[in-house]
Amino acid sequence: QVRLVESGGGSVQAGGSLRLSCAASGFTNGYTYSRYYMGWSRQAPGKEREGVAVIDSDGTSSYADSVKGRFTISRDNAKNTLYLQMNSLKPEDTAMYYCAADLTLFNMVSGNPDYWGQGTQVTVSS
Repeated sequence: QVRLVESGGGSVQAGGSLRLSCAASGFTNGYTYSRYYMGWSRQAPGKEREGVAVIDSDGTSSYADSVKGRFTISRDNAKNTLYLQMNSLKPEDTAMYYCAADLTLFNMVSGNPDYWGQGTQVTVSS
């Protein structure tokens, strides 16, 4: 069973930076970490979960308009780890951030990946 564990969340002032990490393990189904589409989503209190960024096995990435130019998603396939570098943080970035994994891009962008992490809280104060 694939397991995703996020870390790196915390509290920061507006304009600051944070780097989230997601350690992935448990790839016993014949597909290695590098085969998976990986992504970050977030959910603020009282709001629906929204996709933030997705990256494929080759490193090609896409972003939500709200974070373009400020956030960078990356992956280290040798370490089975996903990252999200968040710069120029705004109060509206405050949310629980979740790591996700799926073998298909469709499931990732539709918000229904096979695997989710437990989340890490990011709080940005003004």
